[in-house]
Amino acid sequence: MDHAFLALERELAVFLRRARAASGELAREVHPELESAAYGLLMRLEDAGAQRATELAGFVGVGKATMSRQLRALEGLGLVTRTPDPADGRAFLVELTEEGRSRFSAVRGARRARYARRLAGWERSEVAELARLLHRLNAEQEADDRGQTARAAQE
Repeated sequence: MDHAFLALERELAVFLRRARAASGELAREVHPELESAAYGLLMRLEDAGAQRATELAGFVGVGKATMSRQLRALEGLGLVTRTPDPADGRAFLVELTEEGRSRFSAVRGARRARYARRLAGWERSEVAELARLLHRLNAEQEADDRGQTARAAQE
């Protein structure tokens, strides 16, 4: 038994459980009717700007139908808007509305302040190291996901 990997599995399970619960809370802070999964969409739109629904679906890892449903809900809440894609008149770009950007920014700022309070006793270098290691883990997972998608397409 590799105790390092057992400890990693245990700590990641606790972290992910808490992250899922926090995601729901954050979504409701943005808008009381917002689904927890939609918080990540708002974050992606804030960070990357306007995108096609297919790009968002690929980033989040859901199908087109699920993405369409989530985007309709976000549009209905006034948080996102769709505009014709100038590069392809058949497609649309999804972007945050001013209301969506304002609400999301307020919640994101409060979230960052909570992280800062929780990690106040950590050295700045420890916070940077945690961010670096999480980035590495996420990048490797994304590369694995892309590889699996490419292999599935070839089959």
